[in-house]
Amino acid sequence: MLYLTGFADEAATDIDGQIRATKELGWSNIESRNVNGRNIHDISDEEFDIVYGKLQDAGVKINCFGSAIANWGKKIDEPFDSSLEETRRAIGRMQKLGAKLIRIMSFAVLKDREPDDQMEEERFKRVRELHRLFTDAGIEPVHENCMNYGGMAWTYTLRLIENVPGLKLVFDTGNPVFTDDRNQPKPYPKQSAWEFYSHVKDHIAYIHIKDGKWDAQNGKTIFTHPGEGDGDVRRIVKDLLDNGYDGGISIEPHLAVVHHDASVTSDDAIRYANYVEYGRRMMGMIAEIES
Repeated sequence: MLYLTGFADEAATDIDGQIRATKELGWSNIESRNVNGRNIHDISDEEFDIVYGKLQDAGVKINCFGSAIANWGKKIDEPFDSSLEETRRAIGRMQKLGAKLIRIMSFAVLKDREPDDQMEEERFKRVRELHRLFTDAGIEPVHENCMNYGGMAWTYTLRLIENVPGLKLVFDTGNPVFTDDRNQPKPYPKQSAWEFYSHVKDHIAYIHIKDGKWDAQNGKTIFTHPGEGDGDVRRIVKDLLDNGYDGGISIEPHLAVVHHDASVTSDDAIRYANYVEYGRRMMGMIAEIES
């Protein structure tokens, strides 16, 4: 059944604010990433128990862990230990919460190497192990096209899927807008969200909604409301719905606070309001598409 959710840490730092924003939208799910500034798989057991209790009391579920496992902060030429430790902690907490999805990645791109010289066999081996650990625990790991090996271009995502049997994807509409297309010759142009989506859509189990425009002059992304940027959001969502998609659609606005950039901050009330407005616009877009 189609449902909406989101990275509620973009609405509020604490779980109380995250729950409040979710309920204001009329939603019952959160994609949990950070609580009080740390990932949900890294907070203390005491903090986790408090978060768990507040979610139970509010009747709000965690549908997915927005984990940091194998993400752009983890290098493939460094030990695997931290990713395995995060995985073990995440599994226990997800089972307690009843969460069935977890976002993973395929380790940071090695910047001093060409796209086809990225230690891919070691990546495949590690992602296979992560996939096995999660699926054995009854959890579905979904790979995101972000700043990682699989995000370099749609061909690399398909290569990953070919070498990690059963791996499913979370497709992020906004990441291609600011990610180099390493299928192309240098200097790399940015990716096309629609092109990437079109090649991988048969493997998609979950969707992240971001949108924006690439400001080439200043080398940064200008994030926008859904449908106002170059992420082909409306076209992708329409195609999904036309083809019977019945999974989750998770908002990741990046408007008032950009998760990867600690220098971008805003007043708490503006941040909260932006998140709720983004969610309402997404619901409006879906209603228009379905009408």
